[in-house]
Amino acid sequence: MKKRDFLTALAAAGALPSLPQAAPKNSRGPALLTVTGALAKTNRGPFDQVADQMMYKQKLHFDKAYAFDFAALDALPPVTIKPVLEYDNKQHTLSGPLLMDVLKTAGAPLEGSTRLTLRAVDGYAVTLTVAQAQAQRFIVATRMDGAAMALGGLGPLWAIYEPEKVPEMASRAVKERFGSCPWALYHIDVQA
Repeated sequence: MKKRDFLTALAAAGALPSLPQAAPKNSRGPALLTVTGALAKTNRGPFDQVADQMMYKQKLHFDKAYAFDFAALDALPPVTIKPVLEYDNKQHTLSGPLLMDVLKTAGAPLEGSTRLTLRAVDGYAVTLTVAQAQAQRFIVATRMDGAAMALGGLGPLWAIYEPEKVPEMASRAVKERFGSCPWALYHIDVQA
């Protein structure tokens, strides 16, 4: 019996372990970040009162949105920053795509006066302009010290910058530098 015929017979008999199948190209993982508002692109439907319970409880509503799963965020060029964090007063390495790259992917207008409301799962929200986010080089951190960030900690996503590289923030006490950095980020509303 030829080797190929032998392996085919084994596979047909179920004697060989099955190989993992690639996911279909159009499949996505669960959404970690939803961008709404003034967008030129969408990849999900409008607000759904049943499926979007956290958004419903936080009184959000939208007609169009762009959702990112971990793979979509991970596919964007990563940026690494090393801020000293207020929680332990130590330097940590955070990495993830630039916030501007995330917004560009969703087709958001990137004019300086465009307003961004960044919202965490606990409802904490902060509004800043595109100009502020660009000047401070905000990232959407997906990893801290080389590991993916968990929900229940600072993740899985954290909108953050490196305050040591922003003169007006570097002069402040460490505990006063991160008010515009919601951890457990899950929603961004874009208003042009």
